[in-house]
Amino acid sequence: MRAKLLSLATAVPQHELRTEEVMVEAAKIFGGRQEDFDRMMPVYANTGIDMRYSACSYDWFRAEQGWAERSEAFVTGASHLFGVVSGRALELAGLEADQIDTIVMISSTGIATPTIEARVMSELGFRDDVARVPVFGLGCAGGIAGLSLAARLAVAQPDSNVLVAVIELCSLTFRRDEMTKSNIIATALFGDGAAAAVVSTKGKNSHGEIEFMGEHTWPDTIDVMGWRMDNVGFSAIFSRSIPDLALRDLRPAADKFLRGHNLNFDHIGAYSFHPGGAKVIAAIETAFELESGRLVDERKILAGYGNMSAPTVLFVLNEGLKENFSGRRFVSALGPGFTAGFLTMLQ
Repeated sequence: MRAKLLSLATAVPQHELRTEEVMVEAAKIFGGRQEDFDRMMPVYANTGIDMRYSACSYDWFRAEQGWAERSEAFVTGASHLFGVVSGRALELAGLEADQIDTIVMISSTGIATPTIEARVMSELGFRDDVARVPVFGLGCAGGIAGLSLAARLAVAQPDSNVLVAVIELCSLTFRRDEMTKSNIIATALFGDGAAAAVVSTKGKNSHGEIEFMGEHTWPDTIDVMGWRMDNVGFSAIFSRSIPDLALRDLRPAADKFLRGHNLNFDHIGAYSFHPGGAKVIAAIETAFELESGRLVDERKILAGYGNMSAPTVLFVLNEGLKENFSGRRFVSALGPGFTAGFLTMLQ
């Protein structure tokens, strides 16, 4: 028995952050305060990003923000996006909210207790006995991990309907007080977005079946990517080695995952990767022996939305599902741990 992907929907908040405008704002905030900032300015133009979206306007970023302000903005923004994106996913699946048996909620860019789905489920029409599975800390790998978890839960309880919502408000982690290279790179890459999917073992007209799922965590890599937390908020941790790790280590881990299911890359007809950045996309093409420029969907999503962390790979997958393709798709994302998530789909 396999879980079917009945629907996949995406959403973004209202505020547009165009790269040329972000560069002007960044120069006002960081210029003259970081000795390497002028040298790092080209990173904004070289990201491959034209526009991103944010839950807050530029005025919010110009002011000092602490945990209280960031948490309030997270709850407000994430609650709104949950309603929008879950509503779209339900409509595409032909279901009502009260037909959902389990909600999986994925996020790593804000902390809320009660969690987001608990705050809005009643007003959105979900049943009071719906099972809630909130998951924090998966970072960019959260989209794959969340979809995989939803598929496992659907199979464990046949004929149930599982909604997975993946919401990240990366922009709220912006730190005007930090002059680190990681923080400046984060301001050049990160945007906000949400994705939601309905998964079930029943239903027709699905996007395909979720076949195999797996993860690989490399030892001694916890300092590659993640958050450092202090009295102001989250602070980005980025290693310069991420493109090198993708080039050197991702393919062997993916090969091992496929071999475990008696598969190899000759059995793969389509790909959907998390586009962490332009260099990471190029590294993945090389590692997986794909022709340069093959990962069109990844570059399109990166250019139009930036790196939204966990939802990004689901934006890419959504683009892939629009294509006239029949066969096996390989989906992957890298996140803190340092961990790779893998998934195959039969379309």
